[in-house]
Amino acid sequence: MSQSTDTIKTEQIRDFVVKSTGLALKLEDVILEIFQRADGKTMAFDVSELDEVISRVDAEGKNFLQVNFHSGKKILLTDNLIGFKPLPSIGLDMTKLPKVVTTPDLISVVDAIEDSITTGVTATEEVDILKKVFDSVLRGAEAVGFDLTSERVWLHNLSRGERATA
Repeated sequence: MSQSTDTIKTEQIRDFVVKSTGLALKLEDVILEIFQRADGKTMAFDVSELDEVISRVDAEGKNFLQVNFHSGKKILLTDNLIGFKPLPSIGLDMTKLPKVVTTPDLISVVDAIEDSITTGVTATEEVDILKKVFDSVLRGAEAVGFDLTSERVWLHNLSRGERATA
């Protein structure tokens, strides 16, 4: 990949992020970091990993960027969030999950798990499915460059019957 092609792709991302309300960008050498204000999470990648950056419009007429990587990974940059594919989990019907998820979805899943555990109303099987959903979203986020070490601790705590954020 030529330096000028990487620069053009990086500039496309920079221009989009600068105009967004929920994202911020930092470029250090060849590492591009995108910060998501909604939950304070950052993803990072080497600009040489960029394959294609495509400007698109969603069904509501809002602009977003589709960023494809040489590895086959893909992210979507919206005005506020970074979207990515959840990864398959054994025993989880992926057709019941959205095709694109975000890191704030982890908080929603944790809340559902904690509610289920504390009320005691939900069957153990449902809690197990929610844990698989959490794992699927978490691994999808890590695969595209998010560092979710603290969220891994949440899952560990939930597996031990403790509050995730305690």
